[in-house]
Amino acid sequence: MPPRNDDLHGNAPDDSRVVLVLVDVINGLEFEGADRLLPQALAMADRLAGLAARARRARVPVVYVNDNFGRWRSDFRALLDRCLRGPVRGRPLARRLRPRATDYVVLKTKHSGFYATTLELLLRYLKAETLVLTGLTGDRCVLFTAADAFMRDFKLFVPADGTVSIEPEHNAHALAEMARLLDADLTDSTRLALSRAGVSTRGRAAAARPRSARERPARPARRSHAPAA
Repeated sequence: MPPRNDDLHGNAPDDSRVVLVLVDVINGLEFEGADRLLPQALAMADRLAGLAARARRARVPVVYVNDNFGRWRSDFRALLDRCLRGPVRGRPLARRLRPRATDYVVLKTKHSGFYATTLELLLRYLKAETLVLTGLTGDRCVLFTAADAFMRDFKLFVPADGTVSIEPEHNAHALAEMARLLDADLTDSTRLALSRAGVSTRGRAAAARPRSARERPARPARRSHAPAA
């Protein structure tokens, strides 16, 4: 059944098959192991800032899906202000990736961006079919969000250089599982060209490197959700 109104009463005015999703990037990084995550997150932030800028220029919606970090009475503005101005480890990350006025924000309650949130409804009104999923952390919130997106029939791009975890090996494993089980395309963010109609890759792939825990697997052929009989 079609929606009663086209744009959530003006709250979702964009119309795009592609949406860029940033998970938990407004983050104080006040948890165990965050000191090891911060250098990786800052390197990732520079790439994501570039990707988000390209998305905005192409009028591709940018959606921040963010944890409330246990502050159930807080709103996103309060969280952003705390990360930008407070004495928190994640301040440089928030400064590099702070949202723009045209971006969307969804506060999540658990690991997945879809669990008990408005994300699915927002994406439906945006008419999204493909998600470019990035952020923190690859082996937890990005992974859980990707799984829920796959079950909702979204096509997934999870740039291998656009998500990090405390342990790089865990991140590599999570990426491999997203490619194997969720049909996620792991093309680096620097090689993605975004438009409201779709995502394409540009440039030549990097030269072959020695096999390691960080090596990305080839993307499997897209398949149905159900295993073969």
